[in-house]
Amino acid sequence: MTASPPRGESFHYVGYDIDASRNRLVCRYRLDGRDFREEITFPDGGAWDEPAAAETARLIFLLAAVSYYKSAAPPVVDLGDTAVTDTERAFLREFYLDGLGEFAYRNNLDLSGLRIVGPRLERTAPVAFSPRGGRPLVPFGGGVDSIVTAELLRPLAKDPALFVVNRPGDRFDAIERPARVTGFPVVRAERLIDSQLLRSAELGFLNGHVPVTGILSAIALLAAVLDGRDAVVMSNEWSASVGTVEVDGRSVNHQYSKSEGFENSLRSVLAETLAGGPDYFSLLRPFTELWIARRFAALPQYFDHFRSCNRAFHIDPAQRLDRWCGRCDKCCFIDLVLAPFMAEPALRRVFDGREPLADVTLLGRFRTLLGLSADNKPWECVGDVTECRAATALAAPRHDRAGSAVLAALGPLPEEPALEELLVPHGRHFVPDRYAPDDLLV
Repeated sequence: MTASPPRGESFHYVGYDIDASRNRLVCRYRLDGRDFREEITFPDGGAWDEPAAAETARLIFLLAAVSYYKSAAPPVVDLGDTAVTDTERAFLREFYLDGLGEFAYRNNLDLSGLRIVGPRLERTAPVAFSPRGGRPLVPFGGGVDSIVTAELLRPLAKDPALFVVNRPGDRFDAIERPARVTGFPVVRAERLIDSQLLRSAELGFLNGHVPVTGILSAIALLAAVLDGRDAVVMSNEWSASVGTVEVDGRSVNHQYSKSEGFENSLRSVLAETLAGGPDYFSLLRPFTELWIARRFAALPQYFDHFRSCNRAFHIDPAQRLDRWCGRCDKCCFIDLVLAPFMAEPALRRVFDGREPLADVTLLGRFRTLLGLSADNKPWECVGDVTECRAATALAAPRHDRAGSAVLAALGPLPEEPALEELLVPHGRHFVPDRYAPDDLLV
């Protein structure tokens, strides 16, 4: 087994400052004498005088720290002067252990002994917030899931808006193009992480995956407060809760901060922090990737604009692709899950003639998605084995897929997936009736 890398001694929460005149939140941390600073700006400004703004800014401060902690992953996290409730302390421990589960697994680290020390907070009552109804904020990434969420909300909300976070001065075409198709206004935030993180290898930092969706969720909650919005509506589906690999009886999930467990824990923190909202829930939680794909297939206005390939989101603009790469795990999964519901010529057009299902050299990636190889599920935001097998079973009989070497090589499947169960809502969710699509109200 590979030896565990050296770790730091302690990580400190130094403090945070709200600069309302500049619409900016500054978070400061220290790791073994090295200082880190993160700035988050909300260009549109808003109601900084709301007590709920201070509370959600504090939440960002608590969660954004994980990006800096992982640089050396010390056994002690010192909250300094920041007091937390018992609920918040338990949530923070979960956020570090499960949110950094993949990071720890791939770096051969044991974080189970992590100690979070600091003062205890006794809340007497949550802070009141009175948003205007019918004004949800939708974190938007330009892919299938957030597009379907936006369209499901269209008839249910009076004034929906999209939410996008970028580095200052940077925008992703893969987000901006489908955002324009929605016609919804866009609320923006700019996140400037400490430049030292971009020099991780040079500085000898540990590197790996962080629960970025959790951090962005907190940023979205502050944006919602500033703009008087009643809900942050996520687009995390049922299978985001399915782990990537199991280690010593503990699930390690690449999508932890998209999981139902994270959603429930954050809602518990918000329940004791804010009264009246903003609400936080995933509209797609009770739905599978197949259900979502079928909905998306009925939205042809997006076919030429959506993008889920990671190459479209490279941090270096010079290395970004303005198309799907057609070869990565994300491309393979999106092609597979849409194949039962979209015509082959339409998907070939989406991938600019490089459709993964037409490329037999990618058979190994598809076999991994279907759990037919010894490899683990990819460390990507892709569906689970059951959904991938169901997509294969539904796509293979289509007349426009006759002769597909990839689909032919993937069958017959070891066990027949329960197709009907995957096309209806199931599992726990927190969607309030006012934003529930018809499928949840029957």
